[in-house]
Amino acid sequence: MVTSGLDRVGVRVPNHSLTLDLLSQLNFPLAAPSANPFGYISPTTAMHVEKQLGTKIPYILDGGSCEVGLESTIVGEENGEIIIYRLGGLSVDEIETVVGKVSVQLNQSSNPKAPGQLKSHYAPKKPVYIGNLNELQKQYFDKKIGAIVFRNDIKLNESILIKNLSSTKNYQEASANLFSF
Repeated sequence: MVTSGLDRVGVRVPNHSLTLDLLSQLNFPLAAPSANPFGYISPTTAMHVEKQLGTKIPYILDGGSCEVGLESTIVGEENGEIIIYRLGGLSVDEIETVVGKVSVQLNQSSNPKAPGQLKSHYAPKKPVYIGNLNELQKQYFDKKIGAIVFRNDIKLNESILIKNLSSTKNYQEASANLFSF
């Protein structure tokens, strides 16, 4: 159960005061999966966890919204080489400043080496279209739609829900908002 059927175990290193406080009070290692069912978009708030898991879990530890908002970066080692299996909130550059050169091996096959590597892992349940917003607005005028944007000057039909990833065009803020939106 701990390895999800893989030949390795993943060790999560949290960077949140509430989680670190909880772990410091335990006299045993804590084994826990992600806070979302397989194939669902990762939650970024306790409310998202509640919507996805509801009564399947006895309680939710609420430490506020995720600061990073993206999946965890998964790093491993094979034959003395450091390998990134899944890109996430910790960048390749940040890792390389600590351990030196790394190899990136993203696997989206049906036989992944780490969680979150299936192509459908991040797929939302609603259709997503990328393109010119004015053209998309004309094409889907009779549908209930939303737009995730990265700028302030978007002028769209008032019926369209607009979510701006970052009004200051800050990539860190944008990544923290992406899964939430």
